Amino acid sequence: MRLHLCAVGRLRTGPERMLVDDYLQRCDRTGRPLGLGPVTEHEVEDKRGGGMAGEAELLARTVPAGAVLVVLDERGKTLSSPEFSAQLAQWRDGGRQDAAFIIGGADGIDPALRAKADLAISFGRMVWPHMLIRVMLAEQLYRAVTILSGSPYHRV
Repeated sequence: MRLHLCAVGRLRTGPERMLVDDYLQRCDRTGRPLGLGPVTEHEVEDKRGGGMAGEAELLARTVPAGAVLVVLDERGKTLSSPEFSAQLAQWRDGGRQDAAFIIGGADGIDPALRAKADLAISFGRMVWPHMLIRVMLAEQLYRAVTILSGSPYHRV
Protein backbone atom coordinates (compact mmCIF):
# COMPACT_ATOMS: atom_id res chain seq x y z
CA MET A 1 0.00 0.00 0.00
CA ARG A 2 1.44 3.31 -1.09
CA LEU A 3 1.42 6.08 1.52
CA HIS A 4 0.87 9.75 0.72
CA LEU A 5 1.69 12.62 3.06
CA CYS A 6 -0.36 15.55 1.71
CA ALA A 7 0.23 18.92 3.35
CA VAL A 8 -0.43 22.60 2.93
CA GLY A 9 2.83 24.54 2.78
CA ARG A 10 6.39 23.88 1.76
CA LEU A 11 8.82 22.41 4.23
CA ARG A 12 12.05 24.35 3.78
CA THR A 13 15.58 23.22 4.45
CA GLY A 14 16.18 22.94 8.16
CA PRO A 15 15.80 20.57 11.09
CA GLU A 16 12.17 19.67 10.33
CA ARG A 17 13.00 18.82 6.71
CA MET A 18 15.95 16.69 7.84
CA LEU A 19 13.78 14.78 10.32
CA VAL A 20 10.96 14.18 7.83
CA ASP A 21 13.43 12.98 5.20
CA ASP A 22 15.14 10.66 7.68
CA TYR A 23 11.91 9.09 9.00
CA LEU A 24 10.39 8.68 5.53
CA GLN A 25 13.57 7.06 4.22
CA ARG A 26 13.57 4.67 7.19
CA CYS A 27 9.86 4.00 6.67
CA ASP A 28 10.41 3.14 3.01
CA ARG A 29 13.32 0.84 3.80
CA THR A 30 11.45 -1.05 6.54
CA GLY A 31 7.94 -0.85 5.11
CA ARG A 32 8.41 -1.96 1.50
CA PRO A 33 9.09 -5.61 2.38
CA LEU A 34 5.83 -5.46 4.38
CA GLY A 35 3.83 -4.00 1.50
CA LEU A 36 3.81 -0.48 2.98
CA GLY A 37 5.41 2.24 0.92
CA PRO A 38 6.80 4.14 -0.66
CA VAL A 39 5.79 7.32 1.13
CA THR A 40 5.30 10.23 -1.24
CA GLU A 41 5.05 13.81 -0.06
CA HIS A 42 2.64 16.18 -1.77
CA GLU A 43 2.96 19.85 -0.84
CA VAL A 44 0.36 22.38 -1.94
CA GLU A 45 0.15 26.15 -1.66
CA ASP A 46 -3.01 28.16 -2.19
CA LYS A 47 -1.56 31.14 -4.04
CA ARG A 48 -5.02 32.38 -5.01
CA GLY A 49 -6.08 32.96 -1.41
CA GLY A 50 -9.07 30.62 -1.43
CA GLY A 51 -8.78 29.86 2.29
CA MET A 52 -9.64 26.44 3.63
CA ALA A 53 -11.85 25.63 0.62
CA GLY A 54 -9.04 26.48 -1.80
CA GLU A 55 -6.56 24.42 0.21
CA ALA A 56 -9.02 21.52 0.34
CA GLU A 57 -9.38 21.57 -3.43
CA LEU A 58 -5.61 21.46 -3.89
CA LEU A 59 -5.21 18.73 -1.27
CA ALA A 60 -7.98 16.62 -2.83
CA ARG A 61 -6.11 16.64 -6.14
CA THR A 62 -3.13 14.95 -4.46
CA VAL A 63 -5.20 12.02 -3.19
CA PRO A 64 -5.21 8.99 -5.52
CA ALA A 65 -8.62 7.63 -6.53
CA GLY A 66 -9.82 5.01 -4.07
CA ALA A 67 -7.28 5.93 -1.40
CA VAL A 68 -8.04 5.66 2.28
CA LEU A 69 -8.38 9.29 3.37
CA VAL A 70 -7.01 10.18 6.81
CA VAL A 71 -7.13 13.74 8.10
CA LEU A 72 -5.05 15.02 10.98
CA ASP A 73 -7.39 17.08 13.11
CA GLU A 74 -7.37 18.09 16.76
CA ARG A 75 -10.95 16.73 17.07
CA GLY A 76 -9.92 13.36 15.66
CA LYS A 77 -9.47 10.03 17.36
CA THR A 78 -6.33 9.51 19.42
CA LEU A 79 -4.68 6.20 18.65
CA SER A 80 -1.81 4.44 20.33
CA SER A 81 1.11 3.58 18.07
CA PRO A 82 0.17 -0.13 18.03
CA GLU A 83 -3.44 0.79 17.15
CA PHE A 84 -2.20 3.02 14.32
CA SER A 85 0.04 0.25 12.95
CA ALA A 86 -2.81 -2.26 13.18
CA GLN A 87 -5.07 0.11 11.22
CA LEU A 88 -2.47 0.45 8.46
CA ALA A 89 -2.12 -3.32 8.31
CA GLN A 90 -5.90 -3.75 8.16
CA TRP A 91 -6.17 -1.38 5.19
CA ARG A 92 -3.23 -3.06 3.46
CA ASP A 93 -4.57 -6.55 4.09
CA GLY A 94 -8.00 -5.43 2.91
CA GLY A 95 -6.54 -4.67 -0.50
CA ARG A 96 -6.33 -0.90 -0.31
CA GLN A 97 -3.69 0.40 -2.72
CA ASP A 98 -3.17 3.88 -1.23
CA ALA A 99 -3.58 5.74 2.04
CA ALA A 100 -3.42 9.55 2.05
CA PHE A 101 -2.73 11.54 5.21
CA ILE A 102 -3.93 15.15 5.04
CA ILE A 103 -2.36 18.00 7.04
CA GLY A 104 -4.28 21.24 6.57
CA GLY A 105 -3.14 24.82 6.70
CA ALA A 106 -3.12 27.29 9.59
CA ASP A 107 -6.93 27.38 9.73
CA GLY A 108 -7.33 23.62 9.63
CA ILE A 109 -9.06 21.36 7.13
CA ASP A 110 -12.17 22.44 5.27
CA PRO A 111 -15.25 20.72 6.78
CA ALA A 112 -16.26 19.32 3.38
CA LEU A 113 -12.92 17.51 2.99
CA ARG A 114 -12.95 16.42 6.63
CA ALA A 115 -16.41 14.88 6.08
CA LYS A 116 -15.02 12.67 3.29
CA ALA A 117 -12.33 11.20 5.53
CA ASP A 118 -12.30 7.52 6.42
CA LEU A 119 -10.55 8.45 9.65
CA ALA A 120 -9.65 11.61 11.54
CA ILE A 121 -6.74 11.26 13.92
CA SER A 122 -5.30 13.61 16.51
CA PHE A 123 -1.88 13.80 18.08
CA GLY A 124 -3.47 15.11 21.26
CA ARG A 125 -5.69 17.95 22.36
CA MET A 126 -2.92 20.51 22.02
CA VAL A 127 -2.50 22.39 18.76
CA TRP A 128 0.84 21.73 17.08
CA PRO A 129 2.64 23.71 14.38
CA HIS A 130 2.01 22.13 10.99
CA MET A 131 5.71 21.57 10.34
CA LEU A 132 6.04 19.60 13.58
CA ILE A 133 2.91 17.58 12.77
CA ARG A 134 4.58 16.55 9.54
CA VAL A 135 7.63 15.34 11.52
CA MET A 136 5.38 13.56 14.02
CA LEU A 137 3.39 11.84 11.26
CA ALA A 138 6.57 10.74 9.48
CA GLU A 139 7.89 9.29 12.74
CA GLN A 140 4.59 7.50 13.46
CA LEU A 141 4.55 5.97 9.98
CA TYR A 142 8.08 4.70 10.60
CA ARG A 143 7.11 3.47 14.06
CA ALA A 144 4.08 1.67 12.61
CA VAL A 145 6.16 -0.29 10.11
CA THR A 146 8.72 -1.18 12.78
CA ILE A 147 5.90 -2.51 14.99
CA LEU A 148 4.61 -4.61 12.08
CA SER A 149 8.12 -5.85 11.30
CA GLY A 150 8.79 -6.88 14.91
CA SER A 151 11.64 -4.39 15.29
CA PRO A 152 12.58 -3.34 18.84
CA TYR A 153 12.28 0.38 17.89
CA HIS A 154 8.87 0.64 19.62
CA ARG A 155 9.00 -0.21 23.31
CA VAL A 156 5.90 -0.73 25.42
